[in-house]
Amino acid sequence: MKVLSLLIFFFSSLFVGETTVSTGYQPGDKATDFKLKGVDGKMVSMSDYKDAKGFIVVFTCNTCPFAVKYENRINDLAKKYKKQGYVLLAINPNDPAVQPDDTYELMQAKAKDKKFAFPYLVDEGQKIYPQYGATKTPHVFLLDKNLVVHYIGAIDDNVDDASAVKEKYLENAIAALDKGEAPSPAVTKAIGCSIKAKKKS
Repeated sequence: MKVLSLLIFFFSSLFVGETTVSTGYQPGDKATDFKLKGVDGKMVSMSDYKDAKGFIVVFTCNTCPFAVKYENRINDLAKKYKKQGYVLLAINPNDPAVQPDDTYELMQAKAKDKKFAFPYLVDEGQKIYPQYGATKTPHVFLLDKNLVVHYIGAIDDNVDDASAVKEKYLENAIAALDKGEAPSPAVTKAIGCSIKAKKKS
């Protein structure tokens, strides 16, 4: 009887894990492509960029103070690495019903005001961020052209002062990827606000 109870618990926990809990991607995993709406109204997928050398996927938002502090840095990264063949895609995972300042219209206003040099996409239905395992804004995932994940975590080691950064985690990871080497570290702790999701009833 005990064995049967354990088996039932084991298999039920598997299903619970699949539907409600996701640890997301780890370095070496292949990410699934997405199709998300940008602030210009167009649908965007990584498959649209046939010649991309890799992808910088950043989960960010309008409202989080940490995300706001990184806006200019993210914009600069998009411009810098576009020349090197990397495409930066920013995804807003927040539910606007929970965080009203993250509506699609306010995303459009933010992108226009900050002159974003990258697609700013909305994770409608909050289906993509759990797949990736994003938990914060900002949270970065570096993928190669085959969508294999090579780095996950923070952009750098100083949220407050871009001029005082000592470790450029993302840029170092890109440099390693260009050399055919594994980034070290391949994972860092993302520092930011928790992603705003509706509570499940």
